[in-house]
Amino acid sequence: MDDRPTPPASPPPASQTADRLVLREDRGPAAWLTLNRPQARNALSMALMEALIDAIDEVAADDAVRAVVIAGAGPAFCAGHDLKELRATPTRQFYEAVFECCSALMLRIVSLKKPVIARVHGIATAAGCQLVATCDLAVAASDARFATPGVNIGLFCSTPMVALSRNVGRKPAMEMLLTGEMIDAATAQSLGLINRAVAPDQVDATVAGFVDTIAAKSPLTLAIGKDAFYNQLELGITDAYAYASSVMTTNMLARDAEEGIDAFIEKRKPNWKGC
Repeated sequence: MDDRPTPPASPPPASQTADRLVLREDRGPAAWLTLNRPQARNALSMALMEALIDAIDEVAADDAVRAVVIAGAGPAFCAGHDLKELRATPTRQFYEAVFECCSALMLRIVSLKKPVIARVHGIATAAGCQLVATCDLAVAASDARFATPGVNIGLFCSTPMVALSRNVGRKPAMEMLLTGEMIDAATAQSLGLINRAVAPDQVDATVAGFVDTIAAKSPLTLAIGKDAFYNQLELGITDAYAYASSVMTTNMLARDAEEGIDAFIEKRKPNWKGC
């Protein structure tokens, strides 16, 4: 394993980052959204979660963006919820607001019509691990580590459990939740929590490879497919097949499907219309 520390995602110039909790940098067809609380290991404060929701809403409306990358500034991807903020306002009303906001953030990522890739370095723990599990794809440095350690401080990682249990099997999910122990990137890949564990200096290139591959596809088809993927997961197998058949019929009637099939038959590159 490459023991060199993994650099965080490259941020914009310092003059552009003051007081901004989420940095946006467009790299070709991808919008990179970088969590910008490095001094707090990008802990998900209410303000940071709200800023990330706003940033996701912005890219959702930007037709030039074909994929989204979520990264972290500083030494870590994301250390979970901001425990100091939680303890500073120990009321049911505030706790409900925090976890409702977190749930809204995760659902915003799932419902976004563009693929979202987590670019992970350092640690991704608790709600940070949840964020990785929620993204459609995840690339991590080989020295990254993951955990749902709430049980260690008397707070079971119940909301991270939702995303975690939809990515990995029941036994490994429960092991992470019950023990709170860290797992390395290779283990996370073997469990299906991430797609790739790569050398620290190859993280950005691997993410870019995914982006380039995705950007070559029909954005309409990707939007249809992402939506259908998450919807069918919640259905029984009979209903899932009925739903998927309906989706495929609708998809077949789209101009991009006609163009893609014709291009395949004619042995040429497709010219996507986005409809």
